[in-house]
Amino acid sequence: MFTGIVEELGEVVSVEHLAEAARLTVRGPRVTADVAHGDSIAVNGVCLTVTAVAGATFTADVMAETLSRSALGTLAPGSPVNLERSLRVGDRLGGHMVQGHVDGVATIASRVTGEHWDVVRIAMPPGLSRYLVEKGSVAVDGVSLTVSALSGGPGENPGEPPWFEVSLIPTTLAATTLGRVTPGGSVNLEVDVIGKYVERMLRAEPEMARP
Repeated sequence: MFTGIVEELGEVVSVEHLAEAARLTVRGPRVTADVAHGDSIAVNGVCLTVTAVAGATFTADVMAETLSRSALGTLAPGSPVNLERSLRVGDRLGGHMVQGHVDGVATIASRVTGEHWDVVRIAMPPGLSRYLVEKGSVAVDGVSLTVSALSGGPGENPGEPPWFEVSLIPTTLAATTLGRVTPGGSVNLEVDVIGKYVERMLRAEPEMARP
């Protein structure tokens, strides 16, 4: 479990492409300071298990399922990545509860740079739009953000993908990959898990009467 508060802007050192997986080696002096084999680190919002540690770098295997559901497959040596260690009991929850289980890949539609912040519009897969609400939380490349605006319900702008907007303060722009991503770029998206549980319960059939 994570909070969406990025601890460090790391860098991909190498990518080894395997038969149905990939092996990432990432440099992150802060997150590797106390990491051990088997620990979890979120890389651009994807929960990965550390398989090896060497100095300021760690290695993790990425299975085919993760590659197909996230943008990790586009990473190359030199790519910047958002890094966060897993939440410990008793830590402050500065963002929101993030699982590190990406729901889909979204696309940066536009960004407007202001004096004090950037407003970024993100086009998302249609199936995810029902989980977002204005002023609610969403994780974009592992960064906990507040939805500042979003497209309306079904039928609005036919043929166009649903979208939402987030406002990025200078700290977020400087300390995460979101300060660098440009229109057309891909980002990992994880919606608030509470909404998915509520939907599941509302759709469930009534329990069978006990004898």
